[in-house]
Amino acid sequence: MSQPFFATTPEQLPDRDTVLSMSGLDFMIGIAEGRIPAAPIARQMGFALHEVQEGQVTFRGAPGFDQMNPTGTIHGGWYATILDSALACAVMTKVPKGALYTTLELKLNIIRPIPAGMVVDCTGITQHAGRSTGIANGVITGVENGTLYATASTTCIIMTP
Repeated sequence: MSQPFFATTPEQLPDRDTVLSMSGLDFMIGIAEGRIPAAPIARQMGFALHEVQEGQVTFRGAPGFDQMNPTGTIHGGWYATILDSALACAVMTKVPKGALYTTLELKLNIIRPIPAGMVVDCTGITQHAGRSTGIANGVITGVENGTLYATASTTCIIMTP
């Protein structure tokens, strides 16, 4: 995978026609290869797309001080954001050309706190992708220690404009 290219202005994001002109898998591969900019939120949250294959996506990141809550632990919103990204993008890899998706529901289970600065992988795996819905499950695990930090499931709506 190449270095991520993050959009820094709205004009750098692909327009709707560009997104609809390719399959979800081609779109995700375009991000992985640096031809399509990654979502600005990933840069803000300290993670990036790491691997893409049909039905599965992995993001890698290391939450730190900027992702802490006032008590000094990693905010639950960080877990939710990286999991939503991985799970929804896993569904995206199954979306056909001419269709879009968005998250309808996200269920998150934080199992233990991620130590600040620890590199983790967040992998989403598609369980189902039909004409109107997609379902995926995922986990956050430590890269070095394999420890499970969180799990999640999502339902996405698949839309053909």
